[in-house]
Amino acid sequence: MENDHILIRDLGLQTLIGVYPWEKKLPQTVLLDLDIGIVSEKVFESGLLEDALDYSRVVKRLQALAEKHDCLLLERFAEAAAQIVLKEFHAPWVRVRIRKPALLPGVREIGVEITREGG
Repeated sequence: MENDHILIRDLGLQTLIGVYPWEKKLPQTVLLDLDIGIVSEKVFESGLLEDALDYSRVVKRLQALAEKHDCLLLERFAEAAAQIVLKEFHAPWVRVRIRKPALLPGVREIGVEITREGG
């Protein structure tokens, strides 16, 4: 079903990201929320991991992305995360929301949300 999806919420990643000089030296926490379209409806009947998206693998892969990337902007990081989910995990679609908590005075968080479909 088109609306069925996996949720990953508040995935905290330590990474260097940003355009200001201090952001290029001081790791920051970014928070990711993902909605990932169900890869196969077989999982609803079989209940088997091999028919499901292994979200622990998705988390590990995004942790690896956070450790090594060349993204200066949240927009680019969100796009890189979306492409990983679509291409490496064969999801039909993904929504990625990335946020930096407490970046600016008086602002709880700043972020970007994108939705992409697989090819």
